[in-house]
Amino acid sequence: MDDVPAPSAPAPLHLVLGEEELLVERAVEQVVAEVRVGEPGAELRRYRAADLTPADLADNLSPSLFAEGRVIVLQAAHEVGKDLAAAIVQQSADPAEGIVLVVVHAGGARNKPLADALRKGGAVVTMCNKITRSDERADFVRAEARRAGGRIAPDAVGVILEAVGSDLRELAAAVGQLVADTGGKVDEHAVRRYHRGRAEASGFTVADKVMAGDRAGALEALRWAMVLGVAPVLVADALADGVRTLAKVGAAGRGDPNRLAGTLGMPPWKIRKAQSQVRAWQPESLALAFEAAAEVNADVKGAAADPGYALERAVLRICAARESR
Repeated sequence: MDDVPAPSAPAPLHLVLGEEELLVERAVEQVVAEVRVGEPGAELRRYRAADLTPADLADNLSPSLFAEGRVIVLQAAHEVGKDLAAAIVQQSADPAEGIVLVVVHAGGARNKPLADALRKGGAVVTMCNKITRSDERADFVRAEARRAGGRIAPDAVGVILEAVGSDLRELAAAVGQLVADTGGKVDEHAVRRYHRGRAEASGFTVADKVMAGDRAGALEALRWAMVLGVAPVLVADALADGVRTLAKVGAAGRGDPNRLAGTLGMPPWKIRKAQSQVRAWQPESLALAFEAAAEVNADVKGAAADPGYALERAVLRICAARESR
């Protein structure tokens, strides 16, 4: 019988860099899981870095009497003072056997020399930057489906983003549940079935129907959104985004959505949808729609006494603008 090779020892120093909390948590959990493959009883200690002194840090990084494995996680290391920053760099350079240090740093300019020094010292770096762009969130959704052992159809990605929103924890939970409930193949129909209500009553659904000229459908979706408690400002923002998207895609011409995605900063599915809608719009119509969208954004933020009525009026104005020739 062949010998099974022993698992390689985990790196003693890790730098988790960025502010996306879910990704930071997963990065730390991954390090702990790797350590516990070889040492199931390894202890996990978490500290807010600024609460420690250099002596506290030395004590935590010192070998125990029984040489037990240990993972020390220093959170918010960007907040530490100069003395502790110097101690982290110095003491992480020669860790005791079986001890793994994970330094969590928000990135950016604050205490950047600490992060730079840890990089130079050989830390394994995991980037956890904030996910802010729509194409990045779409990539996250696809990656979550793969992580859960499934696949998600391209047209379902946009629907789940509209239904669930931009919070990564909610997106991760929703995708995981959909993969489990569908046997691993998530399509648009599945998303709409499992998220009926949110998917059919989001601000983006209202905006899509307005941009397509579906006056009755837009008003119905708007009323459902109001009944289900969608914030008026989210609907107004979606209307403004819809008009801006048509203007940008219209100005870009009939290019390949995959090629235009980088230039326009939008996912291909969104560009493809806008290309099919913008053909019904004239530049003068878009100008009128911009005016209505700007006005309703002010209305829902306090300028109007009744935000619901203001939104309904904006829907009618933008639909009328599309029909004007």
